Amino acid sequence: MRVREMHPLCCISLESPDIGSQSPDATLTRARSLPATFSGGSNGNVGGKAAGSEATVAGVLYKWTNYGKGWRSRWFLLKNGVLSYSKIRRPPESINLCDDVRLIGEISTNRLLRWDSRGSGRQKPQKTVGTVHLKISSFRESKSDDRRFYIFTATKTLHLRTDSKRDRVAWIQALVSTRSLFPSRSLNDSLSLVSHDLSISTDRLKKRLLEEGINENLVKDCEQIMLSEFSEVQGQVKVLCEERSNLLDTLRQLEAANIEAETSGIQDGEYQLTKHEFSSLRRGKYSEYSTTESSDDIEKQELEEVSDEDGTSFHDTKEYFTEPTSMTEAAKYSEKHRRFNQLDSEEKMRADKQVCSSGYPHIERRKKLPDPVEKEKGVSLWSMIKDNVGKDLTRVCLPVYFNEPISSLQKCFEDLEYSYLLDRAYECGKAGNSVLRILNVAAFAISGYASSEGRHCKPFNPLLGETYEADFPDKGVRFFSEKVSHHPTLIACHCEGRGWKFWGDSNLRTKFWGRSIQLDPVGVLTLEFDDGEIFQWSKVTTTIYNLILGKVYCDHHGMMHIQGNRQYSCKLKFKEQSILDRNPHQVQGFVEDVSGNKVASLFGKWDDSMHYTTGDGTGKSKDRITSSNATLLWKSNKPPANLTRYNLSSFAITLNELTPGLQEKLPPTDSRLRPDQRHLENGEYEKANGEKQRLEKRQRMSRKLQEHGWKPRWFQKEGENGSFRYVGGYWEARERGNWDGCPNIFGEFNEELVESSEGP
Repeated sequence: MRVREMHPLCCISLESPDIGSQSPDATLTRARSLPATFSGGSNGNVGGKAAGSEATVAGVLYKWTNYGKGWRSRWFLLKNGVLSYSKIRRPPESINLCDDVRLIGEISTNRLLRWDSRGSGRQKPQKTVGTVHLKISSFRESKSDDRRFYIFTATKTLHLRTDSKRDRVAWIQALVSTRSLFPSRSLNDSLSLVSHDLSISTDRLKKRLLEEGINENLVKDCEQIMLSEFSEVQGQVKVLCEERSNLLDTLRQLEAANIEAETSGIQDGEYQLTKHEFSSLRRGKYSEYSTTESSDDIEKQELEEVSDEDGTSFHDTKEYFTEPTSMTEAAKYSEKHRRFNQLDSEEKMRADKQVCSSGYPHIERRKKLPDPVEKEKGVSLWSMIKDNVGKDLTRVCLPVYFNEPISSLQKCFEDLEYSYLLDRAYECGKAGNSVLRILNVAAFAISGYASSEGRHCKPFNPLLGETYEADFPDKGVRFFSEKVSHHPTLIACHCEGRGWKFWGDSNLRTKFWGRSIQLDPVGVLTLEFDDGEIFQWSKVTTTIYNLILGKVYCDHHGMMHIQGNRQYSCKLKFKEQSILDRNPHQVQGFVEDVSGNKVASLFGKWDDSMHYTTGDGTGKSKDRITSSNATLLWKSNKPPANLTRYNLSSFAITLNELTPGLQEKLPPTDSRLRPDQRHLENGEYEKANGEKQRLEKRQRMSRKLQEHGWKPRWFQKEGENGSFRYVGGYWEARERGNWDGCPNIFGEFNEELVESSEGP
């Protein structure tokens, strides 16, 4: 009799008994457990059963598609742990009024009733466009918009928006309720249930071998070999699972540390929508299912995900210049940042000591803007342009919704946020290091653009004669600016620091290109150190894109020449951002001596940081010049914890603040006293609009003032084509409290004001 060859494992039956039906000791067959990933059948999905017992949730949500189509309404259905969505031109296939469905939102109820009245069965159902399995997903609310939230999967991010804050609360509660049905530690749970989910039966193997006439002792040996092999495989799988779990824990710790370092003051997992509702869940259940990605980063990317239903699209991404390529380089890079932060802290401590020793009182400045009194109304720029076709747009009064609560005078001082770079440059020059001096001057010239990222609102246009002062003893600077001309608009400024003076006047020439507007600065900025060294430069071109459609953003591009009167000068190139550019905002440049020899190179991003290397760089390959082998020169400050739609920096938030005792010392021309700007800051939008219209009418009288020989109060023009220079006297008048000759420009306009401004 010919014995047929047979693989010893072909007769193994995989059984999945009910959980807890019998203990391993009661099993007649000798068995070993297998990992749950090999289990089959629906009975193995415990989470799926539980999820199926939940009531179905449905409703209309707005989903971001792309820049061309924007937000589109979709029908979302949460059932059995799966969130699916479809277009709503026709009734969705998976919804029925007879089902146990909980609708969220008034618009959802109205749509469903309308479908039912029309008889949805007569139409072909709309197919599902996409699905999300909550078991392997996470979600987070937006911190800047109380109607928006995000759902993250391994391959995409859904940007969703509700009709109201209450609807978002309901959707988040439904997601949390469904998500909680799945084990939070699925890996460990699967290992713990191994002994119950699956057992290996050898009955069929023994029976088959005995039928073939195999010796019983040999059958037992085969059985032992088989069980031993499966036991070894199980052990290896368990070790791999433990290693994977350890790696995931390490990854979570690294991500948490990174978020804590980048978003100081914002605790991951706190939700602004739940200030009153679900307050007990804020730090517990909600944070458990939130992603480790910061929602500030999500807002920064601002809906740049590729939609799975509307085809592909190109978009820009934010990446750092060049990351360290090894652990050694990373350690060196981290050490450089640590030393830089330590030096920065020491400089701030020295500044604080100087403030205390000089007798100036310590001023505690605010950390956020006041909470708005009214709810803001959205206004479309396109509708404004459409309604004013054929009109002179310079005479059209735009509502305050397009403004941010600071003036152009204050924005000039915002360029001096990193004035410590000039203090450092002064000290470097005193120590004889002229190269490091001009490097710090270049970093200062670049740093003024850092706060423009994400700032889409325009500052208030000052009235003729409007002024702004800034006395910051902790920074060691005194700044003053004045609007010196209305046609053309000219703003002059003067600032004194520790061992240096900075002044200049600026004007903007605008070009409208349909979808974008180009701003070309006109004017020269001058920096003079006490030892007589002078540097001069002009700002680069700024372009604001997507004015009509899409996400509004600005970019700075062009060449900046920093000319010195001694040995060194600097040339910087602001690279223009392109559609396919994956590394925007780049700045590159070099320092050269009077002979044209390059002595240092700079590179970085105007919204992040700048690094430098000494030498001409000709012997180094481009790939090797990275932030890991260069020296950090400047790094932008962290954004504030309480972001608003204005995206003001922590420094800009303090510019319009009236600190205790300050109002009594200010002249009647100071920007802090401008009523429409103050109302906008307080969130009193109706009052702000009314005051802005009144002041716009008064602004149109400024030409009449200039025709009658009006002259600036604190600045004087040098020659016919020269710049405006500060003539002095402001701080002395402030000390005396004597503001004679400073009219109340924010009051009602009258002829006496014109007559008082006439020249001799």
